[in-house]
Amino acid sequence: MKRFILAAAMALAAAPVAANAETDCTDLAALKMSHAEVTSARLETLANGSACRVSVTSRPTPTSDIRIEVWIPVGAAWNGKFVQVGNGGLAGAIPVAQIRLRAEAGYAAAGTDDGHVGNGRTAVWALGYPEKIRDFGTRSLKETADAAKALIRAQKGDGPSQSYFAGCSAGGREALMMAQRYPTVFDGIVAGAPANYNTLITGERAYMQQMLARPGAYLAKGDLQLLQDAALKTCAAGGAFIRDQKACRFDPGVLQCKAGAAPGSCLTAPQVAAARALYTGRPGPNGRSLFPGYTPGAEAMPGGYQAWNTGASMTTFADSAGHTISSQFMKYFIYGDPAFDFLKADMGPRYDRDSRKAAAELDAVNPDLRPFKAHGGKLIQYHGWNDPAIPPLGSIRYHGEMRGRMGDTSDFYRLYMVPGMLHCAGGAGPGRVDYLDVLDRWVTKREAPQSLIARADAGDETQLLCPYPGVARGNGKGGWACAAPKPKG
Repeated sequence: MKRFILAAAMALAAAPVAANAETDCTDLAALKMSHAEVTSARLETLANGSACRVSVTSRPTPTSDIRIEVWIPVGAAWNGKFVQVGNGGLAGAIPVAQIRLRAEAGYAAAGTDDGHVGNGRTAVWALGYPEKIRDFGTRSLKETADAAKALIRAQKGDGPSQSYFAGCSAGGREALMMAQRYPTVFDGIVAGAPANYNTLITGERAYMQQMLARPGAYLAKGDLQLLQDAALKTCAAGGAFIRDQKACRFDPGVLQCKAGAAPGSCLTAPQVAAARALYTGRPGPNGRSLFPGYTPGAEAMPGGYQAWNTGASMTTFADSAGHTISSQFMKYFIYGDPAFDFLKADMGPRYDRDSRKAAAELDAVNPDLRPFKAHGGKLIQYHGWNDPAIPPLGSIRYHGEMRGRMGDTSDFYRLYMVPGMLHCAGGAGPGRVDYLDVLDRWVTKREAPQSLIARADAGDETQLLCPYPGVARGNGKGGWACAAPKPKG
């Protein structure tokens, strides 16, 4: 397909048209864009109508191959707004299910495979292709936003009234990346459980995996259950999950075996050391943690430590998502060596030096969001307190760094920490919130979010979420209220 400058297409699409006039979906196949082409345009049936489903391939560099999908609800099914959804893991596939979900809610929606084909756990595609790493880190996100907005203008005769980005995990990193590097593209952003400290998290996981791989240190399902039960006994006051992790002081050393202990009732010294590594993270030269570890209370839950850190058994240890993704990250993003074994790696200062180049492309840690704020952007960040994949205290770290750089950020930023929630969803605590709806009301109606009600995936249980650093406190009448923590001293 022949191509010419995107600006020309956008100017044509922005020309005056009759109210509510729409270009036929199949005609979008002829839209020309710079270094990108529409490969198909067809109607897709939605629960409440139909959408024009457009596939795009963008090649901003000779080695780029960015696949994009844009779904534009037809007629009155469109709410006039656009949302771009994030990817997960190491990407490699377009998140079609998320795009459909947003389109059925009335949004024009788009997503990308981040510039490569994969299963979300492999980075072999990056070996020898630095431009593909750049596509994965940031460029595919901007390419998707540009293509989507051009297609919306071409189909609707006008652009969206508001543009949003919503993602969790790797998609949360992408969300913060857009706020930091492309601050005028989106009016509002939802960043869930963001992996924005990518290289630090990878180094931490490698250290944790090394500790778990030591002789006698592996934590099987029964050992994880011991940790979970002891943590809940210490910090949950009889509840199913820990409401106030900041006040929890749990030491796995209370489970260390003593003489005469029954098998399966305690942990060996190597197991206690491995558990402490999971909770405290990778130590620096001064012994202090370089990045926070995981919080206790959900170690044995489905979707918890076995999924992300230990595998289902010692023989499948290397199959856990944390092991696989971190190994691939270090092999192909940092060292460029398929034979690199992170279980034997030096996780001291050398790793931090070696990872700087990758950090520049893949980390989203800039706390200065003044350009995004000046654009009028609003940012909602959330994180489950029992996340077994991305340490929740990382979100609190970013919150603190942002306030340290910018001062009071409450006029454009909210952080919600969700007690009992695992990675992005699930867990013992109710964690379901329509953050996109909350964001939309903040942007369009100036309704700044305060306390939110999180609902369980099944049943009618709820819990109150407070903007960090507030906490939900019982009021003595069976209810909960948001309150700031008491000052120390």
